[in-house]
Amino acid sequence: MQTQWQKIGGIAAFFEAFAYIVGFSVMLTVLQPAGGASATPEQQLGHVLSMSALFKAWNIVIYVVFGAVLAVLVIALHARLASGAEMLMRVASAFGLIWSGLVIATGMIANVGLSTVAKLYVEDPRSATVAWRTLNAVQEGLGGGVELVGGLWVILVSVVALRLSALPRSLNYVGIATGTAGVLTLIPPLGELGAVFGIGQIVWFVWLGIVLISPPAALGPGREGAAIGTVP
Repeated sequence: MQTQWQKIGGIAAFFEAFAYIVGFSVMLTVLQPAGGASATPEQQLGHVLSMSALFKAWNIVIYVVFGAVLAVLVIALHARLASGAEMLMRVASAFGLIWSGLVIATGMIANVGLSTVAKLYVEDPRSATVAWRTLNAVQEGLGGGVELVGGLWVILVSVVALRLSALPRSLNYVGIATGTAGVLTLIPPLGELGAVFGIGQIVWFVWLGIVLISPPAALGPGREGAAIGTVP
């Protein structure tokens, strides 16, 4: 059962990386209005509304499904690491599940809000734009821009795995660096680190997925200490 959960966790990690790639790709291409960064807020909203079906599908993948699959990965990592550091993993997994809930909520708010804004846009584009920007601020606070909770989860999981030699050391360092970038997005001038967090997450999730689906023997000596409940 433990091995099965690890494989499920590995597949979940691969999906999380895929969701990030989809998120970045669509955001930087299809969802960019004709004027790019120079487009007015009204033009940006009009562009989003012109492809609202795609935008909603995009939100479902990168937020709702991402959050649901994240919960599976959180549980899989907890099962792997908790026996070697029970209390710290309880804290880590709590942050992971909170992040999962916040991400799901972000996607649902975005899609419901878009439907409301679309109706308002027909009557008053300016008021609709104000409402859209307010909605975006709520999304950013929940986790669309500030990556505090996700960053803390990645850091704590990486610290536990590093202590227990349960995952490759280099992977843990990538996790700590990525998580730190996420935590620092809490500081307004450092909000752009969200992109660093996202790119780092792609690397971390792919590498983590490979580790989780690989047979224990393939990881080398000392890699499975936490998984079998021993501390080096």
